[in-house]
Amino acid sequence: MNSQSVKESSIFKLAWPIFVQMILSMCLGYVDTIMMSRCSETAVGAIGNASQILGFLNLAFSIVSSATGVVVAQYLGARQTDKMNRIYTVAVLFNLVLSIAVCLFVTTFSRPLLNAVHIPPVMLSDADSYMKIVGCFLFTDAIVMVFSQILNCHGKTAVGMFLFFGMNILNITGNYIFLFGPLAYLNLGVRGVAVSTSISSVVSMIVSFIVFKKIVKGNISFRLLRPFPIDILSKLIKLGIPTAGENISYNIAQIIITAFVNTMGPEATTAKIYCNTLTLFSIVYSNAMAGATSIVVGHSVGDDDYDFAYRRVLKSLSSAMVVSIAIAVANYLLSPWTLRFFSENEQIVAIGREVLFVAIFLELGRCVNLVVIRSMRAAGDVVFPTVLGIVSMWGISVVGAYVFGIAMKRGLCGIWIGMAADEIFRAVVVLVRWKIGTWRGKSVVKKSAA
Repeated sequence: MNSQSVKESSIFKLAWPIFVQMILSMCLGYVDTIMMSRCSETAVGAIGNASQILGFLNLAFSIVSSATGVVVAQYLGARQTDKMNRIYTVAVLFNLVLSIAVCLFVTTFSRPLLNAVHIPPVMLSDADSYMKIVGCFLFTDAIVMVFSQILNCHGKTAVGMFLFFGMNILNITGNYIFLFGPLAYLNLGVRGVAVSTSISSVVSMIVSFIVFKKIVKGNISFRLLRPFPIDILSKLIKLGIPTAGENISYNIAQIIITAFVNTMGPEATTAKIYCNTLTLFSIVYSNAMAGATSIVVGHSVGDDDYDFAYRRVLKSLSSAMVVSIAIAVANYLLSPWTLRFFSENEQIVAIGREVLFVAIFLELGRCVNLVVIRSMRAAGDVVFPTVLGIVSMWGISVVGAYVFGIAMKRGLCGIWIGMAADEIFRAVVVLVRWKIGTWRGKSVVKKSAA
């Protein structure tokens, strides 16, 4: 698929495989938890704690992988394909070096990291084993993330979907073999699950590389680093650090907000989990539309066609908002039944219903932010949305959650009000910025240079 056809592709055609891929990616963690729960509840807690730390460390890999998507899309749009292999090489090798450092850190300091999150002693041994085994192979995730971005920018979003489907099949099969099948007699438990997860990741990396060579026809070579392309690495880091910084800030803010919720009692904590589960499809759909739109924007900006990018973002935003709000409204209307599917506790149901009503407004803002901010970054405008995001999520979301949820005693509903205020404020600001056009002219590549 050439740059022009990617640029003119249907957003939905690009988005639906990304949507399925995201669901399958989340299933990887759920599969380990569900299958392990048949053997030991303590082991489930161990995997959960270890996965939370590993997931946080994985954010480091987004520094280059997210920037790779921006740079590759823009260079393809500008038809400067002579530089593509150097970009691929720098991105893959940088993430490889960074991920090896993270692997060494995880395997060396797994126990101190687990003690830092106050894991119960009964879970420590299993969690340590899981972190050490999976941590040794974190580099595979880093490489897959880069190849996935490259394939998406070439319009091959369905490849990632099939890749994660295969990973799930391998992981389920491996878990079964170690927990209930021929190798169950080894009694590996959590270690068997960790080995299965690691094997599926290694296979995924190998398949990603083969697909990259066959479909993209790309090349990774140390020869392409002579002379070292410092300009390419500089662009990747300049684009990637703000995005990764905002993701890290968001995760820390969510940990603080979760701590607020935990002070409200078990009903509020449980209701939060159920509400997050019910709003998952709305969030994933908006994310998928944002990812697909950013691919088109990157190609358009590389081609110096800013007006086309402007119109496509507003068009895809309209369709994304219709679906996201429809899901949010349906969640609220169906909540008397869906919440009772999870729990018969009427207090939890009542809390959940209030939260899901506020979630309608939260999803309205979140949809705008996901689509427009991802598009701004695809255009090269990365600093403003990052600064805005960090200031707003701490100044409005965290502070608002405390004020409405704890100080004003509105409970979990107050927490959601604070988060909704943050999303809506940011949505208004970025939508105005998109319409004004301040994001124009921030491309990392100029068409005239071709």
